Amino acid sequence: MTATAVDDDATATLEGRRGRRFRKPATRRRRSGVNLSVGDRAWLVAMVGIPAFLHLVFVWIPAILTVVLSFMEWDNLAPLDAITYVATANYRLIFTVFKNDLSAALFNNLILMVWLTICSAVGMLIAYLLDKDVRGSRFYQSVYYFPVVLSLAVVGFIWKSTMFSRDRGLLNSIWPGDPVDFVGDGTKLFDFSLPFLDAPLGLSRNFAALLIAMAWRHVGYIMVMYLAGLKAVDNSLREAAAIDGANEWQSFRRVVFPSLKPINVVVAVITVIEALRAYDIVAALNEPRGTEVMGTLVTRSLLGEGGGRVGFGSAYGVVLLVLCLGFIIWYVYNHYRETDY
Repeated sequence: MTATAVDDDATATLEGRRGRRFRKPATRRRRSGVNLSVGDRAWLVAMVGIPAFLHLVFVWIPAILTVVLSFMEWDNLAPLDAITYVATANYRLIFTVFKNDLSAALFNNLILMVWLTICSAVGMLIAYLLDKDVRGSRFYQSVYYFPVVLSLAVVGFIWKSTMFSRDRGLLNSIWPGDPVDFVGDGTKLFDFSLPFLDAPLGLSRNFAALLIAMAWRHVGYIMVMYLAGLKAVDNSLREAAAIDGANEWQSFRRVVFPSLKPINVVVAVITVIEALRAYDIVAALNEPRGTEVMGTLVTRSLLGEGGGRVGFGSAYGVVLLVLCLGFIIWYVYNHYRETDY
């Protein structure tokens, strides 16, 4: 073997040793996931499983049964084997024979929807004013938010006894004329007729009084939501608008209001659903004539004399469900469209 070959072998051996000496140690791969103890897994199952089970039992199963029972005829007092399939007969009844009742209830729900939309605008205005850190802002927020902690049924009882009472109500105390029965007066403030209906549609006096009670609670609820949204608006945007010469209204319309789009969508959906599912405040006033809404039609049909008509009431419930689902789907579509972008 030549001297050159020996030198090459020695150089290769030395470089191999150096490579092994300075070789970067291999790192172990971390296991994906988190190792949970038995107790942690039990708590996780309880925290997720119990709410999911309750939601399934009290929301989805009743909703599915409502759709199924709308195609049936059944009396609450009769056994389950007395249930008979009647196809779409219940729907034909509510859209033909009882179309006047359905139209009156839907009209009141529509009036309530428009009214609560106006109240939402008032709540946004109050939130915008309170966001300017005016003196006593905390006090005003507490005053406006106080009705929100009360249910609509409690609001109905409060207004019925303290405001609307014919003998001791505050409104009748300051009313200049004869006492007014704000709850029992079902005369129309205005009405109009449609060619396909036998009875005119209109706004009754007692339902107008009920709108005032609902506004008392709804304004504070919307105010809190817009206050949270306004806190997230970047002040630099307002300052830039002021530097460009925008006045207060232009700054709100072109800078602040577009920034509140997520809150606006949520408020719109909440307002519509609150208007459609209104029932408890009407029930608190003993469901006087002229205050019919979709919720009262459902309960009267289900709990009427002789055990009620479950299929008929379920058909009303499905109509209400379809109306609510339309706005919920619109909200979900807008939410995920913004997420994709």
